[in-house]
Amino acid sequence: MKNLITLFCIICFISSFNVVVAQDSNFNSPIYDRAEDQLSNTDTIPDFRSKASKLKLTGIIYQSDGITPAKDVILFIEQPDEDGDFDLRNTGDARYVFHRSWVKTDADGRYTLYTFVPGGDRRYNQMQQIFPLVKEPSKEEYKVDSFLFDEDPLLTKTCRKRMAKKGDINRILKLKTEDGIFVAERNITLKAEENIAKIINRNPKILLKRPKIT
Repeated sequence: MKNLITLFCIICFISSFNVVVAQDSNFNSPIYDRAEDQLSNTDTIPDFRSKASKLKLTGIIYQSDGITPAKDVILFIEQPDEDGDFDLRNTGDARYVFHRSWVKTDADGRYTLYTFVPGGDRRYNQMQQIFPLVKEPSKEEYKVDSFLFDEDPLLTKTCRKRMAKKGDINRILKLKTEDGIFVAERNITLKAEENIAKIINRNPKILLKRPKIT
């Protein structure tokens, strides 16, 4: 019985620890640069109207079961320009990527982003990529595999085979054209909760902070 009570206390401690980490991350991640109450399920990236390769990116974010739509999940993206360079700007002492955007999923887990097809940096053999972050309610944000483009010449057969083995070929966007702009779909499945054993293994000091049982 004592072991069960101890385990319950550890779980409660870990939950509190995760909340504190999520709060601390507010100062480190660009996902918090826009207030959540300003977000909707549709957003447009800066300079969208002036871009030649406009892209409408839509999708559904699912819970970790891959079936249930995830409501109120924030999806943040940032990307390089058409030449593969990041347009960096400054606000006070803070530096940020100019081409970035935020959405928060609706009740059906849906989102829409109006952006453009980024370039790849051929100098360093960097593929065309869009870099996403996601944040579930009351949880810490985390990275999602970058979005790639099916027509990118640097996305070789070898790269595709590696991704196929890892089961992440869905990150490759296949572009179609509708009403004069590119369209693509990217559905995302949220990562599953870590089990207690993994968290304790990564943070062994948690066990040293076990509360006293009376």
